[in-house]
Amino acid sequence: MTASINAFIVEGTHLKAHVESDQGATLTLVGEFTDAEPTVDSGGVLEKNPALVSNLWSYAKTWYEAHSISQDDALAIQDKDEQKAALKELAKAKKIAQARAESYAKVAQWIADVADDVSPYQPKNGWCSSCYTKTDHLKSNRPAGQLPVYVCQGCGSPTLPCVAAKCENMAVRERGAVQIPQYCSEHRHEISGFEKANQNFGKLEEYEEFLKFEKKDFNKGAKLVGVGVVGVAAAAPLALLAAPAIGGAIGSLGMFGGLSGAAATSHGLALLGGGTLAAGGLGMAGGTMVVTGVGAAVGGTLGATVANAYVSEDKSFRIELLRSGSGVPVVVANGFLTQSDDERWGGWKALVDSKYADSPVYRVRWGSKELKDLGIMGAGLMGKPAGVGAFKGAAAVANKAGAKLLGRTLGPALIAADLAKNPWHVAKTRADKTGVILGDLLARTDEESYVLIGHSLGARVMAVAAEALGTKPGGPRLQDVHLLGAAIGAKGQWEGLVAGVDGAVYGYHSQNDAVLKHVYTVVQGGQKAAGYSGFSPESTKLINVDVSDVVKSHSDYQGNVTLS
Repeated sequence: MTASINAFIVEGTHLKAHVESDQGATLTLVGEFTDAEPTVDSGGVLEKNPALVSNLWSYAKTWYEAHSISQDDALAIQDKDEQKAALKELAKAKKIAQARAESYAKVAQWIADVADDVSPYQPKNGWCSSCYTKTDHLKSNRPAGQLPVYVCQGCGSPTLPCVAAKCENMAVRERGAVQIPQYCSEHRHEISGFEKANQNFGKLEEYEEFLKFEKKDFNKGAKLVGVGVVGVAAAAPLALLAAPAIGGAIGSLGMFGGLSGAAATSHGLALLGGGTLAAGGLGMAGGTMVVTGVGAAVGGTLGATVANAYVSEDKSFRIELLRSGSGVPVVVANGFLTQSDDERWGGWKALVDSKYADSPVYRVRWGSKELKDLGIMGAGLMGKPAGVGAFKGAAAVANKAGAKLLGRTLGPALIAADLAKNPWHVAKTRADKTGVILGDLLARTDEESYVLIGHSLGARVMAVAAEALGTKPGGPRLQDVHLLGAAIGAKGQWEGLVAGVDGAVYGYHSQNDAVLKHVYTVVQGGQKAAGYSGFSPESTKLINVDVSDVVKSHSDYQGNVTLS
């Protein structure tokens, strides 16, 4: 970290952050740790830069996190093994927070250096690869000998012209000397096209055409290199340059804690520090929270960017039209222990026909590798009781040392650190991402309403899709949502889940579902699944349906449940 940027505690949780550019411009921010946006204590030209304000304040918050981690709660744990695990997690959390703070500091310093002196003459107008808007970019008056730097007048990010021939778009300008050609998001295949990213495409089956890239990929040689967990946290956070566009949406969905306002923004910005959003360099838990938070941008350019990245990541993802019809379109998704059903309908035909016989039906295929690995793990745990006990240790570490001791802000980073290779968390993350992508694609169609139906983790996909779709004003509505044996925590804030639903969300649950009773509870550190005990709290739009009398196992729902 350079000497021209610093953060410190004024009193209690009241923070102050200060940055000085290499040409003498300064910006000082103050506020409580929980404040979504800081107050400008002193500024000038730098205070008008959204990316700088967001990154400087995020630096102050992560710096505070690193300095406020205490061992007291961990030392109070009586069990020596759990105490040792908790202390280990605390040390790791501190290292991760320090690395994130360093990343925010470097980005904030870079923006300050280039944003304090720009020329109003001969602006370049083009699409920004940071905030995905078309706006003016002003040239920064940098010392002689440096490659040019522009500043986006929309988000404040450093940019420079894309080097592709005849391209008028702007690429993100990295810090320091640029050693490789800089291409815009279109020519990096981070987005299928700036113009069409805000557009709709008609019927759901036309999504593949929408996702087709319009420009040649000039960045194929630059492969994303896998890094360790701390490396992910410390990677240059280019995604932070777009933080003003998405920070406040992160963590807002009910199943992820229902954060809102200041807490959601704080959490979202903290999780943006692991590489570009489109490149997927956020780590597993970080990627889930960020991509899910983009639900607030469904149907827009940012949502399209994430959709393209996701489809490239999950080769098994596709949406198949099972049949045409005149009724409200129905979308179904399989999950844990039904993913091996290769039959075209995946076991849904009789259940769907009983209520939506005249509807067109789509099936979402997703996460084949993750669901296969999860099936192997689940079968092993259910077949060997000792396996549940052996697995319990890792879950206890992640939840007690992560979520309990460190709270909502650092907990997800630790879960990513400890369980990045655990089949359950990998599959759950895949379901979350799939749900947001589905929500984004549904938002782009010309249908007025849909019915969503899912089982197990497929129900999780549909719940996330419903929440994401509910954030789009004027988007398609949901007639009903049917969640069978949902692999979702039973307790939550469900306003977002029902916001876009005209009828109701029905949660079908069974006390005989051993998978959700035992395996889910273990891997989620004691949390009950909605598919086992029902959603809590219920409401007029969130209705629990106890199907214990007809569902005797986790794979019994489709063949035995009658939709409400």
